[in-house]
Amino acid sequence: MSMPKFLLADNTDFPDDIFVIHTEFPRFILNMFNDELEWLDDVDFGEEDDVPAEIMQLLEEADAFYDREMDRYENFDGE
Repeated sequence: MSMPKFLLADNTDFPDDIFVIHTEFPRFILNMFNDELEWLDDVDFGEEDDVPAEIMQLLEEADAFYDREMDRYENFDGE
């Protein structure tokens, strides 16, 4: 079984937050409520402002995944 690239998660300890989890290297958890980012793998970008384009692309994909999933939830009619 292969894992999806992104997963949605919530936690009752953080009732306003929804998290996107990236399951491939470099793995991360992105809090969509406050844009807090937690890396699960060791990543070194050098300078703090020097984020590689590949990482920026992953964050954009995570954001698009979240938007798509929220649209699907809103349009789900229970059938």
